[in-house]
Parts: sequence; C-alpha cells; structure tokens
Amino acid sequence: MEQRHLGRTGLRVSRIGLGTLTWGRDTDEHDAADQLKAFWEAGGTLVDTADVYGGGDAEYLLGQLVERLVPRRDLVIATKAGSVPDPDRRFDGSRGHLLAALDASLERLGTDYVDLWQVHAFDPETPLEETLQALDIAVSSGRARYAGVSNFCGWQLAKAATWQLASPGARTRLASTQMEYSLLQRGVEREVLPAALDLGVGLLPSSPLGRGVLTGKYRHATPADSRGASEQLAPFVEPYLDEAASSIVDAVATAADGLAATTLQVALAWVRDRPGVVAPIVGARNAQQLTAALSVETLSLPDEICQALDDVSAPVHRYPDQDWSTL
Repeated sequence: MEQRHLGRTGLRVSRIGLGTLTWGRDTDEHDAADQLKAFWEAGGTLVDTADVYGGGDAEYLLGQLVERLVPRRDLVIATKAGSVPDPDRRFDGSRGHLLAALDASLERLGTDYVDLWQVHAFDPETPLEETLQALDIAVSSGRARYAGVSNFCGWQLAKAATWQLASPGARTRLASTQMEYSLLQRGVEREVLPAALDLGVGLLPSSPLGRGVLTGKYRHATPADSRGASEQLAPFVEPYLDEAASSIVDAVATAADGLAATTLQVALAWVRDRPGVVAPIVGARNAQQLTAALSVETLSLPDEICQALDDVSAPVHRYPDQDWSTL
C-alpha cells in the first residue's frame, strides 16, 4: 500500500487507516484479529483508536493483538483522549485529564509510546494553551511521537496549529486533524481543509464511506445486520438516508458501473485522493468488509468522474468563501 507523509512531518503512514470504533463492543477478538492481520498483510500501517472506544476495550484488544499477531514496529498506532462519559461535560481538555488518560491508554495498549496522540475534541472550558501543553509534554517525555487534534473547526484548528508553530523547537507542531469527510459530508472544505493545507496539517477523514451509506447497502432497504438496523448506531446512520444523499449514492453507483468497480471503491477513492487528505480511516465489521475496502488500492478515478462526483455532491459555499466580487 502506498505510504504518505502525515502533514508536514517525517512520519509516513499507509494511505488507508484501520479504525477500531466498534472493537470490544460489536467486534470481538476473533474478528479484530482477522482485520488486523488482513490490514497488515495488505501493507497497512495506521491503526486508529481512542480511549473511549468500547469503554477502553478497543485499546485493550489492540494491545492484546500487537506483537502476538503483528510486530509493533510495523504499526503506526494512533489514539485519542479528551472525550468523557459525563453528560454535563462531554470533553475535558485539561492537562491533568489528558496526561492521565494517555498513561491509561499506554497501559491498555501494552506499549511505551503511541505514534500519534490526538485531542479528541475542542474543550471550550479549558484554555487552549493548556490543552496544547499536554501534547508538548507527551512528546517531550517520549510517550507520544507525534501529536494531532480531532473534531476542531476551522478557527480552532488554525489557532492551535499557529500557536504550536509560534515556538519552533519548544512546541510540538500539529501533524494531523481527524474529521468526518466523504461525498455525503463535505463541510470540512469550507474552512478546516484550507487551514490544514496552509498550516501543513494532514487530514485523516473519519466515516469516509458516509457512515456506510456510500457502500450502496441502503439503496433499497436497510439490511438487518447493518449499523442502520442497530439500535445503538441507527441514529448515527439516519442523517445520511435522506433524498439528497440518495441522489449522491445513485451517482456513485453509476460511476462504479462505468468503471467496473464497486460503489465502495469509487466513494473511498474519491476521498482518499482529495487535496490535503493523508489517509481515510475505515471501520469494518469483519475482515471481509475490510478486504473489500482495501481493494481500492488499485483504483484511481478518472478526472471526469471526479468532476462529476464533485458536482453532484457540491455543498453550498458562498460568501465569504467565494470571491465576494463575483457574488
């Protein structure tokens, strides 16, 4: 699998990442092992997790498989901290919480360091410089090799990345930002992606298949074994089952027919090769689904197909994103 630099750093990662959101909850140890082995054998290196996935079980499960199944040196392990199970405070970006969470993650993962440590979301209750200092401490202490953020809007990302760049050598530059990005969700193109491109921050798209909708599985009905039929995940999928999304999925299917490819391959290739994107994070229920996603490595979309998909899925971005003199 092709490797790409993570932002403006020397770290290289596979251009498809393996997500572990359901590990330890819907994905058991056997299926997780099959996924990790298939991913590694395909040349994949970037494995993304978080301290809250499965209540910590995703990290623990990954830690049980590393070395026993795949050499630690062959993986780029990324995890996150900052989300908390508190209805009154969803995110805690305080230095104390983040560093304690990192230590707990390392224990569950069974490793001395993570390759990429990410702040899971912006915490408006904590000064940003305090949150970012936790990243500096993590890297300087060797517990993390690189640092990034997740779910930061445009101004938040720009402020954080600029703050870190203001003291080169003393502060750790942001390597990445993880955001939802797909043909069904192009909101990052408004401000996040321009900021990331300007500041040398690599984009790691989450839900690159539109929460599974871009596979085409929901075109005619909701499969009984799908996330859309799951009591826990149905509300996650439902926003992308409207008429507008259906039109985009139909266009992807038409493109796939013309290319003798699958809708999954076309949708994933589109986001993988967008400017600024480093590696879409793919979450699969089993190794068969993951293998289908990894098969996108051989596909590059023709320019005319990309343009057609751009047109049919284009979000409305006018003032101030468009040149005001043309409005």
